[in-house]
Amino acid sequence: MATIDRVRLGRALAAEEAAFVLAHPRSRELFERARAYLHDGVPMSWMIRWPGPFPIFVDRAEGARFIDVDGHEYVDLCLGDTGAMTGHAPPATVAALRAQLGRGLTFMLPTEDALAVSAELSRRFSLPFWQFATTATDANRFAIRIARAITGRPRVLVFDWCYHGSVDECLATLRPNGSVGPRPGSVGPPVDPGVTTRVVEFNDVPALERELAFGDVACVLAEPAMTNIGIVLPEPGFHAALRQLTRQYGTLLINDETHTISAGPGGCTAAWKLEPDLVTVGKPIASGVPAAVYGFTAEVAHRWKKQTVNDLADVGGIGGTLAGNALALSAMRATLLEVLTAEAYARMLALSRRFTSGVLQVIERHRLPWIVNQLGARAEYWFHHRRPRNGAEAAATVDPALDRYMHLGALNRGVLITPFHNMALMCPATSEADVDLHTRVFADSVKQVLA
Repeated sequence: MATIDRVRLGRALAAEEAAFVLAHPRSRELFERARAYLHDGVPMSWMIRWPGPFPIFVDRAEGARFIDVDGHEYVDLCLGDTGAMTGHAPPATVAALRAQLGRGLTFMLPTEDALAVSAELSRRFSLPFWQFATTATDANRFAIRIARAITGRPRVLVFDWCYHGSVDECLATLRPNGSVGPRPGSVGPPVDPGVTTRVVEFNDVPALERELAFGDVACVLAEPAMTNIGIVLPEPGFHAALRQLTRQYGTLLINDETHTISAGPGGCTAAWKLEPDLVTVGKPIASGVPAAVYGFTAEVAHRWKKQTVNDLADVGGIGGTLAGNALALSAMRATLLEVLTAEAYARMLALSRRFTSGVLQVIERHRLPWIVNQLGARAEYWFHHRRPRNGAEAAATVDPALDRYMHLGALNRGVLITPFHNMALMCPATSEADVDLHTRVFADSVKQVLA
C-alpha cells in the first residue's frame, strides 16, 4: 500500500506556491491594493483560505469555466460552492434577468413569477406551501422561528459539525466532555449555544432519541447528508429513524437542501423519498442571484396561521424587504424551469460518476488508503481509509498540507475545486473533457508525492 512522502510533499507544495506566484502577477497586484481597503484584502474573510499566498481575481465566467485577470482559463468544479451549480451566466437566466431589469427590481408586492416558482417547488419537493428569503441562512432562521412558534419549545437540535449558514443556534459543536459549546471559530456568539441547542453526532440514533426525549426540541435542522465537513452519507435506516423519532416526540423536521440539491431536482427529499415538515434551499436556486426559499406542509401552515398576527407581521422576525423581490423571482423561474431540469441533472449525475470512477482508478492503481464519496452531482475524495459516519470523524481526517498541495496543483493546471474540502460539483455545462482533465491532474499530483 502506497504512502505519502512528507518530505517530497513539502518540496512539491513549495514548488507549486512559487509557480502560482509567478503565474499571477495581476491578481497579486490587485490583492496588495485591496489590503488598503478590504479586511485581509478580500470581500469576505474566508476568501483568504484559498490555496496560494493570495486569491485569484476573476475577470469573467461562462458555463463551467472562468478566466482570471491574468488571462488563465480554469475548469470550475467549485462553482461558487454550489451557488453557481447552474453554471456561470446560464443563457435562460441571463435573458430573464435582462428582461426584468427593464421592468423594475423590487416592489414589496408579488409578481406572477412567484406563482410559477412556488408551483414548481411544490411539484419537486411535495410540499404545498412556500415563502421566499434572501439567503439560506435567512430561510433556516425563519424555519426555526416557525417551529418554535407552533411547538412552544425553545431548543433546536443539530448534528455535530453541521453548517446551516450563519444561524447562531447552529454554530455549535460537542466539546470533548460531551457538552455543547460554540463551534471553533464562531465569532461573538450572543449566548452559550448550550442554552439554545442540542447537538448529537450524525447517524447516532440512540443519542438522537436521548436528546429528543427531553421534550424541549422544537425542530431538528439537518442536511439529509452532511456536506460542509465533507460528504458524510446517512447509514441505512437513519432517515427512517430520524423521521419516526421526531414524530414520536412532537418535534418538527427541517431538511436544509442548499447543498444536497445536488442529489436531483428535488434534492435528497425527492431522491430518497423523505418526508420533512419543512425544506429550505438557497444558493443555486436563482443561478447565483441572492435568493432562497422555504416550504412546509399543510399542517405546519395551519398551525403557523394560528400564531400569526398580520398587523405585526413586518416586525415578527420573519421576512426582509428584498425577500421575494422581482429580480430574484425572475431568476428562480428561469433556473427551475429551464436550467436545473431533470435532463440537466441526468447529465450532471453521469459526469459525477465519471469523476468518481476516474479518481478511484488512480487510488486503486497506487493502492492508496483513500476513499471517494458521491452525492448526486457532487463528489469528494478523502485522504483516509474509512468513510466517516459523522462530523467528528470527518473533521479528524483533515490533512491540511496534502489538501493545500492537491488544490494548488490543480489550480496551477487549470482546475478549481471547492476550498476546505477535496470536493467537485458538476453543472449543466461541465463536459467529459473537463472531468478527465481533473483525473489527469489528480494522477500527476499524486505521483509527485508518493514514497
